[in-house]
Amino acid sequence: MKKPMKIFARFVEPSALEQFQSAMEQDFTRRGALMPDAHTGYSLPIGAVVATENFVVPAWVGYDIGCGMCALPTSFPPEVIRAKSQAIFDAVYKSIPVGFEVNKKPVISALRETELSPAGRKIFEDRKGFRALGSLGSGNHFIEIGLDETERVWVVIHSGSRGIGHGLATEYMKRASGSDKPKEGHFGFEVNSPGGIAYLQDMRWAIDFALENRREMMHRVERILHQFAAGSAEWPELINRTHNHIDFKDGLWIHRKGATHAEQGMMGVIPGNMRDGSFIVRGKGNAQALWSSSHGAGRVMGRKEARRRITKEAFESSMKGITARVDGKTLDEAPSAYKNIFEVMKDQADLVEVLHHIKPLINIKG
Repeated sequence: MKKPMKIFARFVEPSALEQFQSAMEQDFTRRGALMPDAHTGYSLPIGAVVATENFVVPAWVGYDIGCGMCALPTSFPPEVIRAKSQAIFDAVYKSIPVGFEVNKKPVISALRETELSPAGRKIFEDRKGFRALGSLGSGNHFIEIGLDETERVWVVIHSGSRGIGHGLATEYMKRASGSDKPKEGHFGFEVNSPGGIAYLQDMRWAIDFALENRREMMHRVERILHQFAAGSAEWPELINRTHNHIDFKDGLWIHRKGATHAEQGMMGVIPGNMRDGSFIVRGKGNAQALWSSSHGAGRVMGRKEARRRITKEAFESSMKGITARVDGKTLDEAPSAYKNIFEVMKDQADLVEVLHHIKPLINIKG
């Protein structure tokens, strides 16, 4: 029986197609879709959405469980943000740990590690625990302060579950494959098996941790902005969407790996790159896309290739007018390392409606 699948990308590299087709050939797979930003990943393409019956695959969620986006509109005056961009930039770096850094002391949280499985609790303790709350990470994770078309100031954050999510993913990928280290492939658990129950329990906790992490950073940025201007964050309007998770709908387990949940009327955030900012969108609930959209622009160059091909001069030229870390350490995050986000947004016009385009004034990277 042919399984329903839909590819929304204009071009998908052969290796990503092979990964997707291999996943669709599994006995437990029922439906699938590839988003416009799809590219090769670990076991499953980034930008893939795959629905299974009674089976979950940890590698199809990936290492950064709960990684996602938060966007928060504010009433801070744009002219002050422009004028004080360097001072704000410096203050954010002082307040929020980036890269592998975490807080010196644990951050108070309503989350309880006792809600993790026994294995999950040990991983949590080994991976710096609540000291990691309010830390950004590295790679494509970022904090941006920017303006929409009405000059409203927004704070946009992309980050995940930090070391705890990575540790949990590693543990369950090892268990699923029966190996002493994560093994690439489509290994998983029946939902009601001990492994499936434990994975879903710990996955949900990591998703909550990732949201708490983004919220803590949002609070710190708001406090910094208060140092420079009158205004406030409009917390009732906070948008949060994860793009590495498993969702249950209509009897199927929907795995999203680098794909954003986009039910009818659901608010979402789709980032582009350091120069072109992010889009605030509203989902259209497209069933062929398994109620999903892209999670960003998608890379056209791997990190090593970007460092080899993109010059520092070209990177600096592309980032004029934006206060950001533009140097050799962030070269692999240069705008030209990514697909054209405007073309990607056109390719998913049937998946989401664009409400706002936020252009960055300040960008923070790990």
